[in-house]
Amino acid sequence: MNDTALAAFAELFGPPPEAPAPPVDWDAVEEWLGLRLPADYKAIATAYGPLDIGERLWLHTPFDRAGGWFDYGAFVEEGRRAAPGVLPFGATRASDTLFWDTTASDDPDQWPVVVHVQNLANAGKDPWRRPGTTLLPTLAGFVSDGLRPALARSGLAGDEAYAWTPPARRPEPTPAQRAALVSGATGFDTLTALLPPPAEPYLGEQSWEWLYERLGTRLPTEYVRLMETYGGGEWVQWLRFRAPLGTGQYDLAPWAEWYGDTYRGHRADFPQYNPLAAWPEPGGFLPFADSIDGDQLCWLTEGDTPDDWPLIVVPRHAGQGPPLTGTLTGTLLAWLRGELRTEGLPGLVRPHEDPLDVIAFEPYGGKKETD
Repeated sequence: MNDTALAAFAELFGPPPEAPAPPVDWDAVEEWLGLRLPADYKAIATAYGPLDIGERLWLHTPFDRAGGWFDYGAFVEEGRRAAPGVLPFGATRASDTLFWDTTASDDPDQWPVVVHVQNLANAGKDPWRRPGTTLLPTLAGFVSDGLRPALARSGLAGDEAYAWTPPARRPEPTPAQRAALVSGATGFDTLTALLPPPAEPYLGEQSWEWLYERLGTRLPTEYVRLMETYGGGEWVQWLRFRAPLGTGQYDLAPWAEWYGDTYRGHRADFPQYNPLAAWPEPGGFLPFADSIDGDQLCWLTEGDTPDDWPLIVVPRHAGQGPPLTGTLTGTLLAWLRGELRTEGLPGLVRPHEDPLDVIAFEPYGGKKETD
């Protein structure tokens, strides 16, 4: 079938680019996926490598490139979250994604292509288009519909692409994690059972006393315990806790100072959208974590001691809401379990997903933290 597939692809799009394709260890890729891949795709990927087809469609293949221009593993893992049993292999410049429906057959050579159309999803419509054909007939249909039958090596690969090494498999959830997920408990021991902390949490190069002096206040005991256990890092690829004892511009104190100044500037121009006081103003919010979309998780510095401060989210794309109820640990647990949904802390687990396949903490190390 390989020769037949290559001949059919070449008839549609011409010969491979002159530069050699990045080598692929298909046994390692398929072991990591837990699935065999269609033979026509493997033949095309081996001979042609990652492609830009008609300047509209990317055919992705397993490769690495210095600088992180494209991560095949991340592309696959994120794509598989879209629906049960889908496996991504391509994308378009309009942010559509091409998948195989692996639930349709035990034979990968019979997997039909399905397309997730982003504009339909944005409009609240059914985003899935189902040509009902496998890879090569689907591409031929795209050409019949106007896709220009020309190709080039994908710009994401450039001239520096090399063989992709599959990452380590995510460990299977433990019984303790399963129990913590469903227990409803809100204590710190439950959080560490659900999401084990790193062996070496990164806090930064300074001391807590340095931080308190710079901020002009002590911080809640619960937060200090959380940071000394987990350190700075990213929760579920969404919520970033900034390194508390670092001096870089994105560490806690420099960031809180910058964000407070910025907020006051916006408040002066648009008070109706920025109604809060900002630390060090009396009762002002003090940010200590933020989402990848720029929402800020903060304390409202109200109460007799820092341990009395309530939490509040300062959203980037919505109006200001009320303070949150509950502790920081309880809030994190409720969010991880999908029980809390508020602006800035949306539900990140899709209905068909196992939360323990998604819940993760990625620690920062040294100056890894970025905006």
